[in-house]
Amino acid sequence: MLKRKIAFASLSMLLCTGLLAQDNWKPAGNKIRTPWAEKVDPKNPLPEYPRPQMVRNAWMNLNGLWSYSILPQAVAAPSAHQGNILVPFAVESSLSGVGKTVGKDSVLWYERSFTLPATFKKSKVLLQFGAVDWRCEVLVNDQPVGKHEGGYDPFSFDITAALKGKGAQKIVVKVWDPSSDGPQPRGKQVNNPEGIWYTPVTGIWQTVWLEAVPTTYIAGFKQTPDIDKGVLQVATELENIQPGDEVVVSAWKGQEKVAEQRQTGAGSVSLSVPNARLWSPNDPFLYDLKISLLRKGKKVDEISSYFAMRKISMGTDKKGIQRMLLNNEFVFQYGPLDQGWWPDGLYTAPTDEALKFDVIQTRDMGFNMIRKHVKVEPARWYTYCDQAGMLVWQDMPSGDLGNRWENRPGIYGRATDKDRTAASEASFREEWKEIMKDLYNFPGIVVWVPFNEAWGQFKTKEIVEWTMANDPSRLVNTASGGNFEPVGHIIDLHNYPEPLMPDPALFGKDRVLVLGEFGGLGLPLEGHTWQDKNNWGYRSFKNSDDLYKQYAEFVNRFPKLIEHGLSAAVYTQTTDVEVETNGIMTYDRKVMKMPVAELKTLHDKVIKSDAVKTALK
Repeated sequence: MLKRKIAFASLSMLLCTGLLAQDNWKPAGNKIRTPWAEKVDPKNPLPEYPRPQMVRNAWMNLNGLWSYSILPQAVAAPSAHQGNILVPFAVESSLSGVGKTVGKDSVLWYERSFTLPATFKKSKVLLQFGAVDWRCEVLVNDQPVGKHEGGYDPFSFDITAALKGKGAQKIVVKVWDPSSDGPQPRGKQVNNPEGIWYTPVTGIWQTVWLEAVPTTYIAGFKQTPDIDKGVLQVATELENIQPGDEVVVSAWKGQEKVAEQRQTGAGSVSLSVPNARLWSPNDPFLYDLKISLLRKGKKVDEISSYFAMRKISMGTDKKGIQRMLLNNEFVFQYGPLDQGWWPDGLYTAPTDEALKFDVIQTRDMGFNMIRKHVKVEPARWYTYCDQAGMLVWQDMPSGDLGNRWENRPGIYGRATDKDRTAASEASFREEWKEIMKDLYNFPGIVVWVPFNEAWGQFKTKEIVEWTMANDPSRLVNTASGGNFEPVGHIIDLHNYPEPLMPDPALFGKDRVLVLGEFGGLGLPLEGHTWQDKNNWGYRSFKNSDDLYKQYAEFVNRFPKLIEHGLSAAVYTQTTDVEVETNGIMTYDRKVMKMPVAELKTLHDKVIKSDAVKTALK
């Protein structure tokens, strides 16, 4: 039986060595913290297996205390380190134990050692990084092993040749991040946080780990379901393949093998999935997937994964208006703008339990969708969405701001494209391509969002058509609330605070109509705010009752808008973030500002309303 659970208890996680004295660590600063901050174990932070869509047993977690230094760029290397930093928390965060800003004129250095497990010594060893913001260089035993640019995509280096035969192995990571002084994708990070802009995030902010692989191994795969044909297409990528090597791909429903296909060499196979159980928010069923690599009938490598049979598309309703369809049926998608920030970990949740909490709490409130706003999460977050039945709209992290914004669709003469440099454009394209590739296999993701509110929006038609061609299996929301151009599947209006929609008579024939942001109803709660005063919301309230009353009045408008052609809406937002107090939850996740049960009842009435049921009939 294949295991899909991702809370792995691998023996290799217990083999980490070379960590510094644990009593040297404590959270930095005096800002509010989440309940999970007290559960952070500096000996073993975030110990869970980091890549649930491609699981191997032979791995070793390198999270923990590393040495660090912040030095001017001109310094070639640190002569001595300045202290300890808890990886994988960004250096500016409380949970890093440092709480310092780096900036464009300085470099952040990391160092740690480890002893390789005996079981690794006949294998290739890959050094894996979940994410490092932004440019990094890595050395192992003083030998350069690779460089990477991009703050949101995982990457790895083959470090086998740099390893010593025995004893301690040394890793050095050098990071430079210009934050808002550079044109690179950075989301909400700025050097001087205020309003909707937040603290910079520099350096390692996702799990670092080692993976042992054979000389010939499965390097990756791409899975695409087709519910109309009842098949799953699986394309494999292999390293160092030999003539005659065979790939076996099998699909499982519990202990029952549903399908199996064999192929010589890399390539694509089609698995027939008869009478498929379709994935949806009401039934988030996941099949298990196993990919094995055989040589002369003997297993060389194997990975386990999962998949879902689901389809996202668009189609006209009885009035000729385009609707967003899930499994060929109209499902009104409603969820919060989720920024994924934490008062103690910034980009990084304190624990895996905390990471999962936001997803499950969102589901329990009766939402069926999350818009992941100008940030990318660790892989485990997307798996939790897959398991919970949460539809995900994935934004590209923004950067290189400066062009003019016109949020009203159909208005000419104000909006402008950003005139990006060649380097800026290349950075955007490379990272967006990698994000889409790395997240492709998560079935919960149904919409790609290349631009938000004209933040760095450029070459809109070209970028959107390129995004659509890169992944024809999903919908593309051209520019959420941004400068409108007639391209892509979706037209998206932002309006605060009340819910409105693009005019169906003008735009509904060719594009899905959505309200990409509304609400922003604020309630600062003493003892749960980032700062004591000068917090804000788009409209502020003094108590929970008044907040809920206004929120409910807004939500109760949706059935009428759905009748006119609205397919989805996004409420701002899941939690407070720094000085923004627009969250349904406080930033520390300790207080629900509106009752969960009442929210679910309210949302169910909309998602299951007659306006939704009869739209296509």
